[in-house]
Amino acid sequence: MTAPPQAVTVHRLDQRDAGHAVDTVFTSLSPHSRYLRFHSPAPRLTAGVRAQLVDLDGCRRAAMVAEVAAPAGPVPIGIARLAGSGSGPADVAVAVVDAWQRRGVGTRLFTALAGLAEEIGYTELHGAVLPHNVAMQGLVHATFPGARSAWDGDVVTVVVPIGPAWTITEEDLLADLLRR
Repeated sequence: MTAPPQAVTVHRLDQRDAGHAVDTVFTSLSPHSRYLRFHSPAPRLTAGVRAQLVDLDGCRRAAMVAEVAAPAGPVPIGIARLAGSGSGPADVAVAVVDAWQRRGVGTRLFTALAGLAEEIGYTELHGAVLPHNVAMQGLVHATFPGARSAWDGDVVTVVVPIGPAWTITEEDLLADLLRR
């Protein structure tokens, strides 16, 4: 008999719960997943990086968390974070614990983060993805068909337009055709 699927909830992460969520997600990532997320080996979170990740003000630095229910309380399984000036573009990063990858959690987090970003006033989401992280590149383009990708040094920069003024241009369509 298989266990019933667990319900995943996604909601805005607040400052008081950020430390627990960041620590739980980080420790549940494999070394390879940590490398893909932080672009370098990351056997542990340094105090400085952890401080940046948990510093949320809800506008310039905001995050969404995915959780599953457990007897001791909700367990964080993924985080999507943005950082920016409060308008224009925002930098984004997404991490989903290995046991929950390829189960729709990243899509839900990224979609929720885009909604939050639009609510705050951002117009684009920018992310730096390692070239061999094809799963993340696929997630971005499957979730946001108008996303654009370009080489930028050692990473692929993805740009996701959001907001009511966004429209698909001929350049977007051509970029999508060339990507296939």
